Amino acid sequence: MRTMTKALVSVVTAAGIAAGGLAAAGTSVAAVPERSPAASAEAIAPLAWNNLGLSTSDAKSIQGKYLSHYGYNGAIDGQLGTNSWKAMQRLLKDTGDYSSTVDGIVGPLTVKALQRYLKRWHNYTGAIDGIAGPATTAAFSRMARVT
Repeated sequence: MRTMTKALVSVVTAAGIAAGGLAAAGTSVAAVPERSPAASAEAIAPLAWNNLGLSTSDAKSIQGKYLSHYGYNGAIDGQLGTNSWKAMQRLLKDTGDYSSTVDGIVGPLTVKALQRYLKRWHNYTGAIDGIAGPATTAAFSRMARVT
């Protein structure tokens, strides 16, 4: 009987190790913790804004002068959020500088399109590299200040 008990304990221990490591070696099934759902990007995105270095005043100017013609109907608050960038992407699509999805996300494709636009119309002399560095932000500011 003792041999049978040792064999059973050994089998249960081996199963426990296989199922969940040494911590669960005394049990035959490891518990799997329940995961809570992750927050979606859509739930977070409206809270974020990215002025790409513009002052609030310059961002208000962009919202009022440019974006209202491209479906922006939010507040002129100087915070370029998702809806502002969707309108900006529509502007850039209309000028042929942007060919990706209008999603309001300021990623490298949006910045490259903005750089192409700024190069043509606002004396941007930097690279079309998708990085919003000092030359990009300076040209973007010039765009905001055009009357």
